[in-house]
Amino acid sequence: MPDTTLHAEKCTKLLAESEIRFAGIVDKDGKLIAGGFKEGLVPYEGDETKLQSFFDFVSKASIRKEFDESLGPINYLAARRDKAVLVSFPFPITQILLLISAEPSVNIESLAKKVVEIFTDVK
Repeated sequence: MPDTTLHAEKCTKLLAESEIRFAGIVDKDGKLIAGGFKEGLVPYEGDETKLQSFFDFVSKASIRKEFDESLGPINYLAARRDKAVLVSFPFPITQILLLISAEPSVNIESLAKKVVEIFTDVK
């Protein structure tokens, strides 16, 4: 069972980043178990519904293993839209995903490094 308190703390650290709008941990069934939208943020129309659809899509895409042997496992999946960047980071051992919605100006590689920093910190 994933440690939701620890995951919630890590999502809070990510939400402190100016360009991040949403950071949440989703279980293998696509259910949000920690995190959420940045406090005080007004979500775009339908954000929550659209994020649920994205959770479902990313959950399915992240568990696919057909290219793992030849290309290695998925580190993250990113989708750049006009109004937002959506990034998912699978944690295969615990079967959870970190999902992030950020401003379109975000540097995806810098964001990925920040995620690795926060989620490998063993405090």
